[in-house]
Amino acid sequence: MNSNYDVLIIGGGVVGCAIARELSKYDVKAALVEKEADVSMGASCRNSGVCHAGFKYAPGSLRAIVDVKGNAMMDDLCRDLKVKMKRIGKLTVALNPEDEPGLHKLKERGDANGVPGLKVLNREEMQKIQPGVNGVAALHSPSSAIVSPYNLTIGLAENALANGVNFHLGQEVVAIEKKPEGGFVVRCKSGDAFETKVLINSAGLYAAHITDMLGISGFKIYPARGEYYILDKRLNGTVKCLIYPAQSKSAEHSGGGGAHLTPTVDGNILIGPTAQYLDDPEDYACTADVMAQLRREGQAILPAMRGTDFIRNFAGSRAKQTPPEVGGNADFIIEDRKDVKGFINLMGIESPGLTSSPAIAEMVAGMVKNHVALNPDPAFNPVRPGRVDFFEELSAEEKADLVAEDPDYGEIICRCEKITKREVLDAIRNPLGARTLVSIKYRGRASMGRCQGGFCVPRIVRLLRDEFGWKPEDFLERGKTSPMFVGNVRPKGGAA
Repeated sequence: MNSNYDVLIIGGGVVGCAIARELSKYDVKAALVEKEADVSMGASCRNSGVCHAGFKYAPGSLRAIVDVKGNAMMDDLCRDLKVKMKRIGKLTVALNPEDEPGLHKLKERGDANGVPGLKVLNREEMQKIQPGVNGVAALHSPSSAIVSPYNLTIGLAENALANGVNFHLGQEVVAIEKKPEGGFVVRCKSGDAFETKVLINSAGLYAAHITDMLGISGFKIYPARGEYYILDKRLNGTVKCLIYPAQSKSAEHSGGGGAHLTPTVDGNILIGPTAQYLDDPEDYACTADVMAQLRREGQAILPAMRGTDFIRNFAGSRAKQTPPEVGGNADFIIEDRKDVKGFINLMGIESPGLTSSPAIAEMVAGMVKNHVALNPDPAFNPVRPGRVDFFEELSAEEKADLVAEDPDYGEIICRCEKITKREVLDAIRNPLGARTLVSIKYRGRASMGRCQGGFCVPRIVRLLRDEFGWKPEDFLERGKTSPMFVGNVRPKGGAA
């Protein structure tokens, strides 16, 4: 394959997909390449899903500017993309009197950044917002929100695709050639190549690899792993808002925010993340010592949780620009390189990258205009069709009508999450053509419940087999390096 584009984006995380969707508003030939089998397979699916208010970041910094702007854009964006979002607010809690002055400093910083509604609360006031929370005071930020990070990324990608942006999944970039007459040739591991006038580096943890390919020195990304626990939906409603501890000196140095409690839009609660520098950006191991630490810290903030509430753990990596000996957080880099014409470079887009993504996309589109014409496309449709949440959104009468019209709504595939066969089939037949088990999971929530796929995965496997005629070796969990079935497979009707 050798395709010619006006603009090519490297990286299918939330920022790359937001840029793709922003460019789809214009009459321009654009595409996105992603090394994984689907979008949102890296940091964009392995985070807390928090839409940050913007009071943590230095006034005037790029992080502060795009975070506050992105937060304000998120309601309309999630409405158009049919992505769940809830503005539940956040309490940053001082667990002891020594932490309380830090709350006032955060409020001063947030006020300077234009964050609305910030207020330092005493113990009685914070208990009215979150009964049972420990601490002596808290900073309340009502504009803080939660969103499904992978559904937002998928929604951005699907809407961009519907509006004409091409997506090339499973395409790992291995070389970039600068053309003498201008523009770039991007070569992939598959042997495919893509020519483009403008190249956008939104490769996240691998962004420095892209600059290296172009001969641009001076950039390095330091992966920092964050580990999480997921709690059972038994506690849904127990945590009414985001609860963060006031940042300790150790957490500030590591660049993390300290372990905290995060409700999700789907009813689970997350505890985490931690922060640990590693060499491997895809080391997603969860460690016994850290898991024990998260249990202790979570129960210190909310004593109501029990041991049986912990149903799963996971980890993600931050794309940090600061090495371990320095720690902390560097400002985002979003630049239209003057030394390499047509190259737009994004570096170190860690938290609050999710919140900032629509504002970053607008900023990048403004840079693209320096190189190619961006004339508005009158056919642009900002609305993405949403999936039917059969059990959560419909009345008994509406359910009965749907089952009568389509019997696949009457068969349950995932008991824990109450996901129907029709919802799973819709996830399998997604517009991007993603077929892995994880891709189906992110689109339809099947296997995200308490049994973690024990009931539904065999049924999903049968649906995939019937849909595509797959053999055992065709089934993948995340991509080509994660086959679901290995070794000898007993043929149907064969001897055990």
